[in-house]
Amino acid sequence: MLCETSVQRVNHKEVLVPLSEDELRILSEIEDHLYESDPELAREVAETTVYTHAFRNLKWSTFGFIVGAGLMVIMLSVHYGFAFMGFLLMLGSLLWFERNLRRLGRVGLEQMTSTMRGGGGLRDVVGGAGVKMRDRFNRPGEPPSE
Repeated sequence: MLCETSVQRVNHKEVLVPLSEDELRILSEIEDHLYESDPELAREVAETTVYTHAFRNLKWSTFGFIVGAGLMVIMLSVHYGFAFMGFLLMLGSLLWFERNLRRLGRVGLEQMTSTMRGGGGLRDVVGGAGVKMRDRFNRPGEPPSE
C-alpha cells in the first residue's frame, strides 16, 4: 500500500522523486498504526479507488432507467400521465448515467473493467469451473492446464 515515490513539480512538469528511508519508515508506521487502530477503515481505504463513487452511481442510474421503463410500460394501461412519470424517471436516470460516465472517464472505465475481468470477478463466483473441467478430462501424464 505504500507509495515509494512522490510527485513534485519542476518547471511546470511533474517529476517522480523517490522517498527517503525516513519518509518510507514514517509512512510504514502510519500505515501500521491505521491497521491497529481501525482495521475496518484500513480495509475500506485499500479497496476504494477514485472512481468507486462514480461507478456506483452508474449502477444506480441503470437500475433507475430499468425501473422507469417498467413503470412506463405498466402505467400506459392506467393513465398516460403516470406513464410520463416513468419516462421522466428514465430521462433523469439517463442524464445521471451520462454525468457519472463523464466523471469516470476513459481511464476509470478501463480500471473498473480490468478489475472485473482480471481481478477475479466472475471467476471467483464460478470457482474456475472451466479449468477444473479441462483438468478432469486431461489424459494421465499430461500437465494440468493453466
